[in-house]
Parts: sequence; C-alpha cells; structure tokens
Amino acid sequence: MNYFINQYKHSTNQEICSVNLPSSKSESNRLLIMNALSGGKINITNLSSARDTQTLIRLLKNEDEQNTFDVLDAGTAMRFLTAYFSVTSPKEILLTGTERMQNRPIGTLVDALNSIGANISYKNREGYPPLKIKPFQNQLSYKISIPGNISSQYISALLMIAPSLPVGLEISIKAPIFSKPYIDMTLGLMELSGIHYSQNQNVITIKSQPYKDSMQRVESDWSAASYWFSIIAQSPIGKKVFLSGLKKDSFQGDNVIKEIAKNFGVVYEFVEDGLLLEKKSDPLKKELTLDFKKCPDLAQTVLPCAASLKINLEITGLESLRIKETDRITALQNELAKFNCKLSELKKGIWELDSSNFKTKSDLIIETYEDHRMAMGFAPIAMKHDIKIIDSEVVNKSYPSFWEDLKLFGFELTEQ
Repeated sequence: MNYFINQYKHSTNQEICSVNLPSSKSESNRLLIMNALSGGKINITNLSSARDTQTLIRLLKNEDEQNTFDVLDAGTAMRFLTAYFSVTSPKEILLTGTERMQNRPIGTLVDALNSIGANISYKNREGYPPLKIKPFQNQLSYKISIPGNISSQYISALLMIAPSLPVGLEISIKAPIFSKPYIDMTLGLMELSGIHYSQNQNVITIKSQPYKDSMQRVESDWSAASYWFSIIAQSPIGKKVFLSGLKKDSFQGDNVIKEIAKNFGVVYEFVEDGLLLEKKSDPLKKELTLDFKKCPDLAQTVLPCAASLKINLEITGLESLRIKETDRITALQNELAKFNCKLSELKKGIWELDSSNFKTKSDLIIETYEDHRMAMGFAPIAMKHDIKIIDSEVVNKSYPSFWEDLKLFGFELTEQ
C-alpha cells in the first residue's frame, strides 16, 4: 500500500494534539531477553506493539516447540537471539530471516560467542545468517574483546547473557564506541533487574549471577518522538503537540533529539506523563555540525528536516547506516536529491548536506527501501508539500499507529 499525504491544511489551528506514542522497541526487546534468561522473573508492562517486538515475543514463546526460528527483518531479534540461543538451547536450531537479513553481517558477534564456548556455524555464507546453533557445552573463556564501532546490539547481546554464563564475562570494548547510549540502556535495565556489574573505562565485568524478580514498565519510544519534533520544526510558529509517556531520565539515547531540535526553533517542556513541544521561532542557525555516532537512528529524521528548513549540515557518525534495514546513506542520498539537496562525503567519515537549493515539485514520490525510518523521516515534509510514500506499511516495524497519528494531528492521507 502507498500513501498520498496532502500538504498540511490546518496550520492556523492552535489546539494541542495529544499523541500516544508507541512503547520503546529497544527497551522492550532487551527486557524480553532478560526475562527469558531469568525464567520469567521480570514482570514487563507496556510492551511495544512494533513488529520487531511482536516477532521476538512469538519466537520466545515457541522456543520449545520448533527448531527453525525466522526473525523476518528484525535485526535486534537476530542479534539478541543468536546470543540467547547459543547459551540456552538444549537442541540444535536454525536461526534465519529475510533475504535482506541474510545480507546483514553477524560474524563479529558469532566469533565472540564461539570464543566463549558457543557452537555456531553458518548454513550458507560465512559471516552471515542463517545460523546453525548447537547446545552450549563448556565456557572456554571469560574474557573477550570486541570493536566498539560496530552494531551496539552485538555488545548488548553479550552483556545480557553474561550473568547466565558459568563464570560470567569480562568485555573489553575497543574505541571508538558508536551508539554508546544503547549499551548504557542495556546495563541500566540489567541493573534494575538485579544484575551487578563493574566498569573500568571500556572494560565491563559481569559475574555469574541470577536475574531477580522485578517489575519493569517500558517507556515511550524517543525514536518515534523524533518524527514529531520534525513535524513541529516544519510547522508555523506557535504550533504545539503533546507526546505521552516520555521520561526526563530516559535510558534512550535518541532523547538527544530534544537538544538537536532546539536549533530548528523547537522548545520542549516535561509535564505530567509526557512532553510538550512548541514551534517557538525560526531556525537559530543555517549551518550546523552534528555527530550521529551515539544516535544513528536519528539521521533519517534530522536530515530531511534540516533539508526542508534549508539548514546545511556537516555530519559525522553515519558509518553504521550502511548495514541497517537498507544502505541508509545511499537511500538518503537518493531521496534528498529529489528535493535538489546533496548529501556527499567530503572525506572519510565526514559528510555534508547541502540544503541551500531545497525545493519541492509536483508528483513527489518517496521510496522507502523496505525501511520504516525512510517513510517516517520524510513524511513530515508534507507540512510544506504534497508527498507520496511508497510501501507505507513499513512503519509497522516500529510505529504501527504512525499514519493514524498523522491523521489525528490533521494530515489528510489517501491510500493509493
């Protein structure tokens, strides 16, 4: 299904729209793995309705009844279940996914797990799913070293299984460390679930110990909130929206969007049970330098928004975008070019977004590349111009109610 989004027509309406954001997929998926490792001791409420989380729930629920586990396109589930099954499964299993998933590397995690004592091999291509996982026998090592400039999900997967290993685990993370807030999130949730750890700079030590009884309520998703920051940034001055369920002391690294959006004229206020956003002014600057190393998932929100506001960016920290649901850098280059904007690499690791010639045209069609963030990152441009989103169902991966929430705000959507 495709959606045609008419240019926003209610710009003068100052009524505050209240949006019930989805729960955090990142928190949900971590807590589900911890609960499985604990034998069901963690009482989780407000779990995410995102497809990735629902896939993980389904696979964990049926782990005793099947030998083949298909994560579909859920990258978090692939990484977390690789570690989980490698130390818990009493039988040989096959872990697989979509064609795209089978082209997303996992060798670094597999090598680390095998060095600990896991027995994981590749069914087809070396370094990529599908994976054959045999039962864990003996722990061969309690120390591992892993690069920090790869997916933080590898490190989180290792952290979560560490307490369940016979002698625990010492993980040395080699700098530079990308997406560090996601590692901190994992440690924070583990601590709330009764796990003690020590950290000396980039070395994390976790002794063998049980997860304990606890009650955990999942926070609303800051990644989902980022699209509303973009909508308000592209709104007329005075426009507001209330986002429910966000916390001031969040574990989620994407909460940095609230600071980035200040540059776009958006202010925020934490109120009871959520966050109030308001478009307060025109953009404060026309040139910005941003580092997405700690928050790569925000790139597809911030770059289209900056382009629409004709803000030029110098960007670092995009390296991990090559191995996401799609090659997100190429996808961004292709779609931003439709607005006469250019995303180019000045030198290795340093990118420039030239938004000075931003313009819209008739029959704007945004390809999504089977990537939920492409759909939601570009949709807010409909504040200024009609836009068509191809394969709109991709949002189900993380924010199933996204289109309905846009309608609630006042957008007019037509299925095509």
